Amino acid sequence: MVVSHAGLPAEWHRVTGEVKQALCGPPSQFAEALHSVIDQLLVLIDLSPELALSQVVRQPVTGSGHYGVNHSIHAATACHAAARQLGWQPHAQRQAFQAALTMNLSILDLQARLADQVSPLTAKQREVIHGHPIRSAEMLSAVGIAGTDWLEAVRTHHEVPGGSGYPCGMTDVSELAELLRFADVYTAQLSRRANRSAMSPHQAGRRLHQMSASSPLTLALIKAFGVYPPGSMVRLASGELGVVVRSGEKAHLPLVATLTNAAGESTPHSVLRDSANDAHAVVALLSPQAMPLWLSDERLAELIGSA
Repeated sequence: MVVSHAGLPAEWHRVTGEVKQALCGPPSQFAEALHSVIDQLLVLIDLSPELALSQVVRQPVTGSGHYGVNHSIHAATACHAAARQLGWQPHAQRQAFQAALTMNLSILDLQARLADQVSPLTAKQREVIHGHPIRSAEMLSAVGIAGTDWLEAVRTHHEVPGGSGYPCGMTDVSELAELLRFADVYTAQLSRRANRSAMSPHQAGRRLHQMSASSPLTLALIKAFGVYPPGSMVRLASGELGVVVRSGEKAHLPLVATLTNAAGESTPHSVLRDSANDAHAVVALLSPQAMPLWLSDERLAELIGSA
């Protein structure tokens, strides 16, 4: 795949459509279509890991696209980033990605409905959610997915080593299944629902740390994104507003492309600032709505590519 950085968002949009067709399409074509979209997504991640992370951070508002499909891609991207951070081999990284992409296969449409639902879960919805790990694994097996570790991770991705998880209350849970659960929770918190606002990456990371502070899996996931992941909007000590385009030497010291001058006025050309410099330290994380200008995905991709 040969594509410019500015053209990557369009490729992500195209492949996201193919992911929806693969996950929600006819069972007879599932396995072939699934492996095809996994190949394409991993190529896009390799072309720009920072842009891939930014799409998890800059999640669309409720009603934009299919929430269940978008969440599956975001969770898979997060799992892959954490697996890479942990030093897992390429095969294991792919396994984490494909398991995360399919762990909620049986409830994709329910997830989309729940994103817009204000009322509490019904008894039937609770029942479906409680059984979805087993049902998703069964659906994968029925269409020819035979990877034992893959299916087991999907089947147990809501189990907790202490036995407080579901659906079986297991105490022996694989590392892969745990990573899926953490990525599932982390990325879900970054999206807005009808009954709650989206968390910032910093808030979601802190919540994840509270879940399991001693786990190297949570630490890898938090470190992969950093305190200010690519795509985060920030204010610098200089007064400039900008967007994070790359991690710095430390998690809280990213590289930032300016979007305004010190007076908050939009500028035609961006300057790359290293927030390790006190004069350009990050002093606030901003919501996109707080920015005086709109940053397109194409412009962000260009800034990431030139950083």
